[in-house]
Amino acid sequence: MSEAPPTKELRRDAKRNRERIVATARELFAGDGIEASVEDITRQAGVGMGTLYRHFATKEELIDAVLEDAFDELIALAEEAIADDDAWRGFTTFLEQTLERHVANRGLKDVVASAEHGRERAHAMRERLRPLVRQMIERAQAQGALRRDFTAEDVPVLFWAGGGVIAATATVAPDAWRRQLRFCLDGLQPAAATPLTVPPLTRDQLDRSAGRGRA
Repeated sequence: MSEAPPTKELRRDAKRNRERIVATARELFAGDGIEASVEDITRQAGVGMGTLYRHFATKEELIDAVLEDAFDELIALAEEAIADDDAWRGFTTFLEQTLERHVANRGLKDVVASAEHGRERAHAMRERLRPLVRQMIERAQAQGALRRDFTAEDVPVLFWAGGGVIAATATVAPDAWRRQLRFCLDGLQPAAATPLTVPPLTRDQLDRSAGRGRA
């Protein structure tokens, strides 16, 4: 009877398998979105389904692990925006750089748009991001660069609109979203503002629209 591999070797194998699963999932989520199947992930990673579930009990746990770095990057972008002396430049740069990451990583776009996936990490990211976005907006408004009736609840709607343009033009004009974003940004400046007849979405309406609340 052959001896069992040393515990240390088993741990190394387990670590390599986990890294392989996460790397493969990151690649597939970025290209195909969160709907990429665990079957495709295990097949491309060269591991069995049992190996995947030993490391990640659910697909949500795997999504959380894959998107952790991407979420941290969004937080860093928001902090850089707040540190910019020119609040309008910081705010608009944040919007543009976030959409750039949506283009490069469909998985990130899926999770930012809805909490149906990446539950734990997405929730933690939103809780960290919301006050930073609010601070960005307040700074830009205090400097007179952003119309006073724009709210933090309007930001996700901008991302939904940008995501729709990105999805529709990805194969024919991949930079078309930049033109549409510029139109939106021009409309956010006080000089272009006209009275609004519809209030911003409430948090509950925003959550329900994003699929996070009850129907």
